[in-house]
Amino acid sequence: MNEAPTIKELKLTNQYNQRLRDLSYDAANQCVQCGYCLPACPTYESMGRESQSPRGRINLVKMAAEGKIDIQQDLAESIDLCLGCRACEVACPVNVPYGQIYESAKEVIAEQQEHVQPKNEEKLQKKVRDATLNHLFPHQTRLRVVGNLTWFYQKTGLNKVVQKTNLINKTSQPMGAFEKVLPQLESPLKRYKYGQTFLPKTEKRIKIAFFPGCIMDAMMSKINRLTIELLQAAGCEVVIPKQQNCCGALHAHQGLTAEARRLAKANIVAFESSHADYYVNNAGGCGAMLREYDHLFKNDPEWKNRARAFVEKSKDITEVLVGLSPLPFKKEWQGMITYQDSCHLRNVQGVIDEPRMLLQSVPGATYIEMEGSDRCCASGGIYNLLHFDESMKILDEKMNKVKQTNANTIVTTNPGCLLQMRLGIERAEIDERAKALHIVEVLAEACGIT
Repeated sequence: MNEAPTIKELKLTNQYNQRLRDLSYDAANQCVQCGYCLPACPTYESMGRESQSPRGRINLVKMAAEGKIDIQQDLAESIDLCLGCRACEVACPVNVPYGQIYESAKEVIAEQQEHVQPKNEEKLQKKVRDATLNHLFPHQTRLRVVGNLTWFYQKTGLNKVVQKTNLINKTSQPMGAFEKVLPQLESPLKRYKYGQTFLPKTEKRIKIAFFPGCIMDAMMSKINRLTIELLQAAGCEVVIPKQQNCCGALHAHQGLTAEARRLAKANIVAFESSHADYYVNNAGGCGAMLREYDHLFKNDPEWKNRARAFVEKSKDITEVLVGLSPLPFKKEWQGMITYQDSCHLRNVQGVIDEPRMLLQSVPGATYIEMEGSDRCCASGGIYNLLHFDESMKILDEKMNKVKQTNANTIVTTNPGCLLQMRLGIERAEIDERAKALHIVEVLAEACGIT
């Protein structure tokens, strides 16, 4: 028999129900429950439950805000299983701000969990999450140490030995799967430096302040180096603001909104001092967060105007390169190329045509549009690590669409999507004929930049 809740527990429950109501109730009430979002939702398609659809989640948020259901027992799992791809926002005929509702629910769930005694396995998850988000991602030097150690791990062949023992898989199947498809890291000696300025290779056209990101900087620094050199070749002066840090996307997605705001403030200050024409990134997920800094500070009179000015200058690399086209191509591409949209680049930033225009301009390449390219690949930040089975179900269906194109190069614009597609290629057993590349890698190679 369950024990009756204490007065303290009831007060806490009421407190967080009200908090959820303050943050999201008006937005949730905009939903007319029409169902146009259902076909756009990857988790509804894969799980087939109303509670895993956008309108179902919105309805649960409303009920929790009204105190009719328990936030932790009845709402948390449904929100946690959402990919946050925000395709529902694009499909919605009445412009329901699902992203706001989702992030608000995440925030309240995280706040309440701080006052709930977790189970033993939840304690470990919380410790890992806190260590990663608070003591790793906000620190450039620590992230680079991780990247450098990974390079050494690959360079010495230790990765092959570990893979043969199946040790990582025994500890964590998701980590084992993604460890195998990590791209070969570039030597730390080729790393760019924070605070460094790179002059244009031709007549200067614009000044760019570059945002390297966290995962991109630590684990895919070659793509960042190629980004810088590609911009130089197109006539850009490129500066890397020294005091920048993590964009805060992972923190916001885990409900740690206060920490996301702290990181955002530091980035706004760092990039303002660059006096650049544009603030450029090459990761769809990071870019989406940077483009929504104004939402973080909408109720902060001291920061909202600065945040809005930051957003106006924030651009994805593809937007800038289209404006600088034609690029100085030197080589012809061999084979067929298809493109997988980054959800946050497409659905949040609204960047759809630019990557396709650039790929279609590559000499020698045959571009083919993939059916369902706008559908989420189920990377979802760290979703594929936390919900591996659900993620793989969506990925495997995505790879069926990839096979239909017969493309030998799958192009993405986000690090999580890139790793997900590399894993998808392995799972689909087409690794002998197909590869996944970031769009910058394709453009750089066609421009003779290696």
